[in-house]
Amino acid sequence: MNFSEDFLHFIWQFRLYDQNHLTTTSGETIQVLNCGIPNKDAGPDFSTAKLLIGDTVWVGNIEVHLKSSDWNLHRHQHDRAYDNVILHVVFEDNEAIYRTDGTLLPVLSLKYRIDRQLYDNYQQLLYSASSFPCERQLGDVDEFIVNGFLSRVLVERLEQRSNEVYQQLNGLNGDWDETFYRFMAKSFGFKINALPMQMLAQSLPQQLFAKHKDQPLYIEALLFGQAGFLNQPFQEDYPDQLKKEYRFLAKKYTLTPIDISLWKFLRIRPQNFATLRLAQFAALISASNHLFSKVLSIKNVKELRQLFEELPVNPFWKTHYHFNKMADKVELQLGRSSVDGILVNTVSLFLFAYGKYTGQANFQTRAFYLLESLASEKNAIIKSYEQVGLKINTAYQSQALLQLRKNYCNEKKCLNCGIGLKILKR
Repeated sequence: MNFSEDFLHFIWQFRLYDQNHLTTTSGETIQVLNCGIPNKDAGPDFSTAKLLIGDTVWVGNIEVHLKSSDWNLHRHQHDRAYDNVILHVVFEDNEAIYRTDGTLLPVLSLKYRIDRQLYDNYQQLLYSASSFPCERQLGDVDEFIVNGFLSRVLVERLEQRSNEVYQQLNGLNGDWDETFYRFMAKSFGFKINALPMQMLAQSLPQQLFAKHKDQPLYIEALLFGQAGFLNQPFQEDYPDQLKKEYRFLAKKYTLTPIDISLWKFLRIRPQNFATLRLAQFAALISASNHLFSKVLSIKNVKELRQLFEELPVNPFWKTHYHFNKMADKVELQLGRSSVDGILVNTVSLFLFAYGKYTGQANFQTRAFYLLESLASEKNAIIKSYEQVGLKINTAYQSQALLQLRKNYCNEKKCLNCGIGLKILKR
């Protein structure tokens, strides 16, 4: 058999080996009273295990290796953290290992105790050529098992992404409004232009807009000018006016625009052009006072959507996607899927992050409720799970599946996945 140490961890943790007449390689009987708690940090692999070896009850740590010689290869003989190991679980015992006090370390070899079918199931998952390892088996897994693990990975996703929020928050001295503004700007980039939108927001603190709250033209000038779109000749009055205002504001606030080449337009639908998204973002800033506070106070999904609908976008964009190019029938407003994307990727994230940070669990609950209230995202990843019979109706499920694909399926971490474990144990 050819497998990883992780597989042997899995075998030990779930007692998926032949447990009849267990003995150490030196012939002492073993009874596993408690296999121990998996240790994700440095040190032995399992802690606080309880074993009956011969006539003696031992409580301590378990170390797992493919070969017993790996003990010395990993230099455990020089690490006092391993002095409390009471059993060395290996696939193959190829070398006697001694503790620092000179006593022989008991060894349990699992070489002839692992069922071949279990190993074959593992190999099928590990070397699957499908879009994800359990593509052929997922449809047979109980829906309760699948949804239970998806709930766990959704929390994992929100916690990981919350760490990104906290990192920015710390850099901004705990300013939630400014942090939310920066993440909201990134959302308006809709992946393809997320990076330049993020850079734009970093170069334009929200407090500058607050000084011109009743002057939407100034807000538009700041955004378009700082984005680098006003450093060109224009044929119409509106962009010329923006250019004039930006020159004044840039000098007043010592602003340097970002490089216009950062913005991407190729192979993008005109409705998603960066210029139109900037116009919509400017309208959101003009229309919204204390946006983050409103998000925290609104509990109704419909009202949350309304924050991003019917924005006062400048009429110039009814007939333009670019400053110097006319167009017909431009839709000024964000579409429903775009609004829901913002609610999923930014609003729900901040509700969760804020709730966790402040210890107010009600905000975390609202984040879950919001995701359960929104329709599932549609993309190639979600489609691949739907094609094997998984019913995906809400953003709660689709967000969890995105986490599952990225952190488990793509990494072949079936042994860490509740769904994979169910398939293997079956």
